[in-house]
Amino acid sequence: MALAVSELAVAFDTPGGRVSVIDGLAFELRRGQIGCLLGPSGCGKTTALRAIAGFHRVDAGEIRLDGRVVASTTAWVEPERRGVGVVFQDYALFPHLNVADNVAFGLRSVAPERRRERIARMLALVGMKPFADRFPHELSGGQQQRVALARALAPDPALLLLDEPFSNLDPDLRERLAMELRDILNEARTTALLVTHDQYEAFAMADVVGVMQHGRIAQWDQPYRLYHRPSTREVADFVGLGSFLSGRLQQRDGRASVVFELGELPIHARTDQALAGASAGLHGEIQVLLRPDDVIHDDHSNLHAEVIRKAFRGAQFLYTLRLPSGAELLALVPSHHNHAIGERIGIRFDADHVVTFPVERDPT
Repeated sequence: MALAVSELAVAFDTPGGRVSVIDGLAFELRRGQIGCLLGPSGCGKTTALRAIAGFHRVDAGEIRLDGRVVASTTAWVEPERRGVGVVFQDYALFPHLNVADNVAFGLRSVAPERRRERIARMLALVGMKPFADRFPHELSGGQQQRVALARALAPDPALLLLDEPFSNLDPDLRERLAMELRDILNEARTTALLVTHDQYEAFAMADVVGVMQHGRIAQWDQPYRLYHRPSTREVADFVGLGSFLSGRLQQRDGRASVVFELGELPIHARTDQALAGASAGLHGEIQVLLRPDDVIHDDHSNLHAEVIRKAFRGAQFLYTLRLPSGAELLALVPSHHNHAIGERIGIRFDADHVVTFPVERDPT
């Protein structure tokens, strides 16, 4: 494994005492893979990145890079000896150096001819070769990001770490640049780990994403599975938009299905969680997760829902709909279906699988 983090714990001293930020963090990243730690502010993702870089000591667990222990309670490798490149949130370019000299900063021990070749290669890789003589203040935010990436890649690090790399960019640029950055890293065959709070950036860039909650990873999985197969209700709430409808599990003739307001749907034990929930004594009561793309606008459907909110998204409307029971759900509808607030439209459910969660009961 290029990176292996095992049962990591990091805590900090505060005026109120020692506070745990990371507790039991564990994941692995294969060579050439792009991973992401995704979570809200305060979940510990940036602390984890800084611990991997060597900027924070660890209180428990260990970090391995290419099989070598670089951090544990008994071992410590200095940041400059870990072979890790870092792209900081503010890019941290040297304002008094031009683009070429910024990229050359990590190549001071390399022979001059080899250094020039490497600078030219990195600038070409990130599309900044025509700007080699410019200074950071003469560049846009996206261009500064590319220079910071070229500088981090120039020494050919075993692992590249990116701390909220798109947070200083305009929202409409972020997803496009995330995909471009993914292409650059794949071309360079670089193993990378980024941290972000933005799921769209994570999904656009990463091969595998870890949703962090309370200092540990709740689910480490492919983006598609995080969205369509969330392992917990908390992951489902954080990743993507969705609604939860009450349903009931029924088993008949050896087959299981979920009955809820939108109809009856088959359950497949290998992909859905409802069977396990029922066997745990939940009496068949479940919550069914519906993503906006699971709900189809169908004028011929017998089930109708009232439009109570709408958001125009260019190619689509995001409708908030109220069902006859009073339950609300979201639906993505092509924008040429422009329905008014208060109008009732036909809908149906269409998904390849059902995602369910047990009903949370008051322990009292």
